Amino acid sequence: MAAKCESRDKTFVGVVLVTHGAFGETLLAAAKTVLGPQDNCQAIGVDVNIGVDETMEAIRSAIRSVENGKGVLALTDLFGGSPTTMSLSLMKSENLEVITGVNLPMVVATLQARLLPLNELAEKAKDAGQQGIKVAGAMLRKKTKK
Repeated sequence: MAAKCESRDKTFVGVVLVTHGAFGETLLAAAKTVLGPQDNCQAIGVDVNIGVDETMEAIRSAIRSVENGKGVLALTDLFGGSPTTMSLSLMKSENLEVITGVNLPMVVATLQARLLPLNELAEKAKDAGQQGIKVAGAMLRKKTKK
């Protein structure tokens, strides 16, 4: 249900991936393969076999464990899905921003730029996620026509 980064660095915005199943854990593992070990990040998987209260507590606990005064960015998979809805419900009580549509380019860019203020990091994460989406065949066809 949860994957953690081992140590804590008090200068970074915390990051929590909240996704359906083990998707977030897999994304975090892939990002660590690209970047190496990471501090102040966790992945929480929402599982239909686990109660809502227990899942909410896991998300809240993850947010609080990575929060060091600079806020937490929650990266969720599907706008309108349970991971996003649960994360959004914590925005009033936690120093939290939520970005939906998480993908590997978003995670990598987020982890590389966590010294930014939370609001700037959220924009950078959104931009990286959008820029990471390409129709590769169309790009290749354009290049061969030139």
